[in-house]
Amino acid sequence: MLKLLSSGLAIVAGMVCSSAPISPFQTQRTPSSDYRNDPRLHAIQSFFAKTDCPVKEFSHVFLEAADAYALDWRLLPSICFVESTGGKAARHNNYFGWDSGRAKFPSPSAAIHTVGYQLAHNICYRRKNLDQVLEIYNPVGNYPERVKAIMRQIAPRE
Repeated sequence: MLKLLSSGLAIVAGMVCSSAPISPFQTQRTPSSDYRNDPRLHAIQSFFAKTDCPVKEFSHVFLEAADAYALDWRLLPSICFVESTGGKAARHNNYFGWDSGRAKFPSPSAAIHTVGYQLAHNICYRRKNLDQVLEIYNPVGNYPERVKAIMRQIAPRE
């Protein structure tokens, strides 16, 4: 009974978190840094190229969001891969399964920045370690392990 109750609470928490305010980046574009010589860019592009993912062309946006919100640079691409196979199964630019897949974003950049912003600023995720963030993001099955496995495929822990 306790396990069922704790699972239900986690699901409710995830739904509450996902309905939080939208990032200001959904409507305005942030200035783009020059990531052409950044080894992180090449690691993300290489991973998405090997798996033939449509989001490969937005690899620099994943870095923009990670840098803007002080996130591990491998986190957003990994969630994107687990949730939509790097955009192959995404609808309405929702590469992250945000709001149980119901969220619609005006652009891929808006989706990446919105989810990054939420992971950094939403009360549900703030001050949590990676495992806690991923458990809240998706409490079903072994989600944290799946995302962390993709993170290691993109690049080993730094």
